[in-house]
Amino acid sequence: MNALNASLPLPCFDQSYAAPLPGQLLKWIGNKQRFAAEIIEYFPKKFGTYYEPFLGSGAVLGTLAPSRAVAGDAYTPLIEIWQALKQSPQVVVDWYAERHSLVAALGKNEAYASVRDAFNRAPNGADLLFLSRSCYGGVVRFRKKDGFMSTPVGAHKPMPPHKFAERAHAWHARVRGVEFVNADYRALFERAHSGDLIYCDPPYQDSQTILYGAQAFRLQDLFEAIGHAKRRGVVVALSIDGTKKSGGSVVAIEPPTGLFAREVSVHCGRSMLRRFQMGGKSLESEEVSDRLYLTE
Repeated sequence: MNALNASLPLPCFDQSYAAPLPGQLLKWIGNKQRFAAEIIEYFPKKFGTYYEPFLGSGAVLGTLAPSRAVAGDAYTPLIEIWQALKQSPQVVVDWYAERHSLVAALGKNEAYASVRDAFNRAPNGADLLFLSRSCYGGVVRFRKKDGFMSTPVGAHKPMPPHKFAERAHAWHARVRGVEFVNADYRALFERAHSGDLIYCDPPYQDSQTILYGAQAFRLQDLFEAIGHAKRRGVVVALSIDGTKKSGGSVVAIEPPTGLFAREVSVHCGRSMLRRFQMGGKSLESEEVSDRLYLTE
């Protein structure tokens, strides 16, 4: 173990800490909340600092509730939400309530369009929070021609503010030990040291290129970063597409030989992104099974 972490004892991880949350803070495509506890079961029982460089909805982070963690994402409005939640849950409660009040004044569709237009003029965490909870299936997607968020409003009613407030306070309690940073995943990899744990849930390589931050992502670059971290003694866990389809073909993703020591399958149900692409058609044949790879 290096000198930086030598003075910090590895916390003993107790599986009982991986307790279910009352629900998602954000509605987010690829959210692992229903499977977070299963994923955590494969983590080492002892580790130093927990890192999550592709934060998204924070499902695994919130379920694990680590005492010492660094979580990041390259998308600035998203990190604004998490930073505000940690500092004061009331801030995000007020953000949501203010935008939700437009539903009564304008109607759901018009309120959503108004917030989405404001967000596209000046992207920010307050608008993104409401949009993520109100858009179709949490599919926060962007048009290629201008980068504008283009997801339509969802069929569901947006969560009432008092219910969201309960959820925000529950999530706040889970992330008190987390440092949230707006950074590329490679910056967080560089901070990790021997004995630390990194969990990666990157954008789907094929079908998620329309989603936030995915346009410039290259899986091969991530494999290289994992290799460097592994050689430093960092444990890395990676969730990646398993039996996923893109169009009519199965997407085959194979990591470099010898990079990972273990592979397990985590069944994730049906893809909301695929449902969106298929116009809401039946998804009986569109089951998703993630592969979880671990370096030890």
